[in-house]
Amino acid sequence: MVAMLADDPLGAAREDPADTQTYAAAYDRVAADPAHRLVVAERDGRVVGTLQLSVIPGLSRRGATRSIIEGVRVARDERGHGLGTELINWAVEESRRAGCSLVQLTSDASRADARRFYERLGFEASHVGFKLPLHP
Repeated sequence: MVAMLADDPLGAAREDPADTQTYAAAYDRVAADPAHRLVVAERDGRVVGTLQLSVIPGLSRRGATRSIIEGVRVARDERGHGLGTELINWAVEESRRAGCSLVQLTSDASRADARRFYERLGFEASHVGFKLPLHP
């Protein structure tokens, strides 16, 4: 999973697959919380896709529960064959089953292909996102 996160220019600058302890600890935190799911797609025993699905209750939108899809990656040699669509469709259906009224995700503004992909699946680029890095 980590290798896929690092397999593009943005990921290569922020991920470190050699730092296995950090990722193992993060995995344990996510796996321990039932509101979050780490999903992998396998083909012939090899991880070829991944995403994280988080369900978050809220007060806005009349107390709506929403889901966030994060960390979507498909192995380079699997792209263009429908796996990404299958993963996102699964996440949307799981969100419906969890009672969510909204599914949201973010994608880096430089990822034009990703934006076209999500728009093709019905997502709208409706907001401007902001980030504030907090470095230890």
